[in-house]
Amino acid sequence: MEHQNTLIWEVTFWEFFFVTLLLAGSAAYLTGRAMARAWQGDAQLAFYIVLLAAATRFIHFALFEGTLLSLQYYVVDLIALLIIAFIGKRITRAGQMSTQYSFEYQRSGPLGWRRTGA
Repeated sequence: MEHQNTLIWEVTFWEFFFVTLLLAGSAAYLTGRAMARAWQGDAQLAFYIVLLAAATRFIHFALFEGTLLSLQYYVVDLIALLIIAFIGKRITRAGQMSTQYSFEYQRSGPLGWRRTGA
């Protein structure tokens, strides 16, 4: 496999899509969902995603001959996974607020909630 070395992906777009966005992104989404269900803070979620991004870099290295200790691609993976994780947390939290506190809040879109008029 020939290295493309673009700003976002190291080997190929499909390798980045499959490993970072699909596999690790699914894990990041589920981690965000779990943190929302446990009512944990954003700092703890960010810590877990930092570890997940390191594991993602290892998968790039082990399976696709990527660079293991590349700060640039680690930061790209980290940013993508943080976005996915916080979206997962926010979707779950919006559902929690509108379900558990339905007397006070109602859902307004997939990522938000608002106070009811009562």
